[in-house]
Amino acid sequence: MSIASAQSVYQALKTIYQVMPFYIDRDGQWADIELSQQVLGTGEPAASSNNNRWSDFANTDVFFPVLHGPYGEDGKVQGLLDMCNKKYVGSGVLASAVGMDKIMMKSTFAQAGLPQVRYLPLLLSQWHKYKDSWIEQIELELGYPCFVKPSNLGSSVGISKVRHRQQLWSALELAFSYDSRIIIEQGVSAREIECGVLGNADISTSCVGEVTYTSDFYDYETKYTAGRASYIIPASIPETVKEAVQSMSIKAFQAIGGRGLARVDFFYLPDRATVLVNEINTMPGFTSTSGYPKFWQYSGLDFPTLCDQLIQLALED
Repeated sequence: MSIASAQSVYQALKTIYQVMPFYIDRDGQWADIELSQQVLGTGEPAASSNNNRWSDFANTDVFFPVLHGPYGEDGKVQGLLDMCNKKYVGSGVLASAVGMDKIMMKSTFAQAGLPQVRYLPLLLSQWHKYKDSWIEQIELELGYPCFVKPSNLGSSVGISKVRHRQQLWSALELAFSYDSRIIIEQGVSAREIECGVLGNADISTSCVGEVTYTSDFYDYETKYTAGRASYIIPASIPETVKEAVQSMSIKAFQAIGGRGLARVDFFYLPDRATVLVNEINTMPGFTSTSGYPKFWQYSGLDFPTLCDQLIQLALED
C-alpha cells in the first residue's frame, strides 16, 4: 500500500518538483537511489543493504512520508525528520502517535466531546491475570457482536468481528499476538462514511463519501482486494448529516493536533439519526483510487493540485 501511494504521489509531483524517492525496507534499511527507483517503477518491495544517503537526505527540502502503518504513520519517522530539522507533509509526532493508537485516539476524542461507540481498553498484563473476569465484563458492557482490535496497528490487521464467547477468546488472543494493548468495541449496524480534512490553522473539509462492501465487515482483505469495496461519492445522506460530519471531522483533527491532512471515518445510524466518530487516519491511502484523493477530486481539487497543496502546507512555518 505504501509503495502504491508513493507511485501515485511521484507521478503527481514529478512535473512540478525535482522528486527523489527514499525506499526503506521492512528491516529499516534505506536503499540507494537505484533500488529506490526500481521499487518505485515495479511496485514490488525488495531487500536492501544499509546505504549512506545522508547527502541526499540533507539536500531534500521537504519530505512526503507516504508510509502507512507502524514506523511511518505513528510518529517515528516524523520524530526522525524533526530531529534533522526537516519539513514534511502531514501531522507531527504527537498527532501521528495519537491518531495511530486507538486507545489514545478514543480517549482524546472523548475529552473533546465527540460521540463514539462504547469500548473497553485491555492490557496484556490484565488479560493474563483476569481472563474470565474480562470475558464477563466485555459481555456485560458491550455484548455481541463486538470488534476486537490491536490498539496500535493499521489497515484492519488483527481485527476480528465476534458473535459469541468462543470467538471472543480467539479474537483476544489474535489481537494480543500483534500488540500488548488492545481495544474491544461495541458492534453497531451502521453505514460507514468518511470525510477528508486539509489544512494547518485554516482547515477545509472535502465532500462526504460512503464505503460499501459485500463482506461481513471492512477487513484487510476487503480493503485491498480489487472489487470487494467501493465508494459512493458523494454519500447519499441528509444535508444536516453532511454538515455534522464535516464539523466533527475538523473537531477530531484539532483534538489530536493534526496538521496537513487526515481522513476521518464515521458510523452513521440513520434509524437513530446519529453519527459516531470511528477513527482518524493521519496518512490515508494516497493512490489515485483511494478515498481521500477521490473525495477531494469530487470537491474540485485534482490529484496533482492536492499533492502540491500538501507540499505548500508542509513548508508553512
